[in-house]
Amino acid sequence: MADDKNKRTTDAPRLLQKIRDEIGPEMMKEFGYSSVMQIPRLDKVVVNIGLGEALQNARAIENVTSDLGRITGQRPVTTKAKKSIAGFKIREGMPIGAMVTMRGRRMYEFVDRLLNASLPRIRDFQGLSRNSFDGRGNYSIGIREHTIFPEIDYNSIDRIRGMQIVIVTSAENDQEGMRFLELAGMPFVRN
Repeated sequence: MADDKNKRTTDAPRLLQKIRDEIGPEMMKEFGYSSVMQIPRLDKVVVNIGLGEALQNARAIENVTSDLGRITGQRPVTTKAKKSIAGFKIREGMPIGAMVTMRGRRMYEFVDRLLNASLPRIRDFQGLSRNSFDGRGNYSIGIREHTIFPEIDYNSIDRIRGMQIVIVTSAENDQEGMRFLELAGMPFVRN
């Protein structure tokens, strides 16, 4: 029975193990939680790439879907326009992007790779803004080049695209969410 417990903890993703061992006790001490269930945790991560060029380039959706699949390790969903907008030449139901929602093991591994391998590859990186919280402890990151991810071969892409990453936490407010992500290794800009 004890061997099963040890096996489970060693099989856990590195970031999850860090949250359990280091971040949880630190958050309990800082915020005075009465229960371990009050400690913020990662709920999901949503990665989204919007495609304005899908109107002219028919292969854009295929390329973005394959790139996003390589980055996240999960099959993306094609997003479609909800309503027609004549000024943008968009009709209802047209494909205009791709997105992936990750939970569980894939989510922890993706965030770990994002913090330790991808963000350091950004040119002239000064840190992430502390103003991108939504008021409920969730954090949004806008990335200009999807090529910062090591899974993408720079020679095989047709175009550099931007993407949005939303990290959804169970934190009650921005202060708790910011401290949780800071302890997890999120490189925020120094005050």
